[in-house]
Amino acid sequence: MRLHLLAVNPTDSVTEGFLPAAARLGCAVTVLTDQPAAHERAYHRYAAAGGTLPELAYLACDVTDFRAVIAAIAATGRPDAVFSNSDHLQAQTALAADFFGLPGKDWRAALRTKNKAQLRRALAEAGQDVVFSAELHPEPPPADPERLARAVRRADPPYPCVVKPREGVASEDVALVADEAELLARCREIAARRPGAALVVEEFLAGPLHTLETLGDGTFLHPVAAFATELSPPPHFVEKRLRLLPGPAPHADQVLAQLRALGVGFGACHTEYVVQGERARIIEVNYRSIGDRCDLALADVLGMPLFAHVLRAHAGQPLPAPLVTDHTGRMRMEYVTADRAGTLTAAPGPSETVHDGVRLDYRPLREIGTHRPLHHTNRDFLGVLCATGTDQRAVDAAVARFLAAHTWEIRP
Repeated sequence: MRLHLLAVNPTDSVTEGFLPAAARLGCAVTVLTDQPAAHERAYHRYAAAGGTLPELAYLACDVTDFRAVIAAIAATGRPDAVFSNSDHLQAQTALAADFFGLPGKDWRAALRTKNKAQLRRALAEAGQDVVFSAELHPEPPPADPERLARAVRRADPPYPCVVKPREGVASEDVALVADEAELLARCREIAARRPGAALVVEEFLAGPLHTLETLGDGTFLHPVAAFATELSPPPHFVEKRLRLLPGPAPHADQVLAQLRALGVGFGACHTEYVVQGERARIIEVNYRSIGDRCDLALADVLGMPLFAHVLRAHAGQPLPAPLVTDHTGRMRMEYVTADRAGTLTAAPGPSETVHDGVRLDYRPLREIGTHRPLHHTNRDFLGVLCATGTDQRAVDAAVARFLAAHTWEIRP
């Protein structure tokens, strides 16, 4: 079977998850990307370190344009499956799969989940949840500032509120604002960095933050796992740690109903939501697997071929039921995050240890000597520590010991 995989930049999810799964399934993979050299380098490094990869081919392509994707695939002959794990490419992938008559996501659902204004409208129209949301279209400086101020006053958002790019990812340019002056200032800052980008201003949904990880085959939508998530202090929303929740997710039935209203039901999906009393209120829906190495660790702790399940669905094979039988594992992801701009001058190297029933896997995400600004996103991550075991207290204690024993230094 030949799998056509759409990608922008290389990611650990694809390199260490989906590609090895494709190799185990006997797939040959054609990578469609606008960065073929970067993918070749990443996969060569992984293979040189002992990783297993399928037969690979590369097609340079403007993967953001579904017409270019379809033309590039058609030139190689009819594919067996078309897949992407990129936030940016779900609608293009869905359209290409539909063009060739292959299993895939509904492109409308891919669009609804990517476009945060469409997501809010769809949930409200389905009677699922109503969250204040308004679109803004700020112009980059030196645009007339009063024009933006009038648009904000017409929207009349409830303060405090959240402003973010309508099609943004990874909490980039997402901020909590207290009043109109802060909102206008943030909008102008974002417009200067992202000329022409549409923004949404939304009601701030306060409450415990959770995620629901799901898998679907177009017929059944399965809840797989849930995490409790802790964020950096406001006004930014950077993930600091995630803990795997034992058993069913809080209010999973409500989240699944909202996903079905959006048309989500195929492949992997990572949904973030808050719990307010007895209500589950969606923050955003990422129609792909959870990232930042969390999916790799989750597959291990559940003992489940997560990546193979996703690829089988895209090949038209139904998912087994039930998907998960072992809920005894405990897991914590800890993201060591820069708190200032500067050059990383000291940090631990990669390590894997097992002690007192807890496995610790630390991966650096920034090289020593690298100078970076502060982004207030996951681009500030210096490293990720994954701890797994069967006792949450032992897992938390192992994380605390690791963090206390190591140093990360950043100098201006």
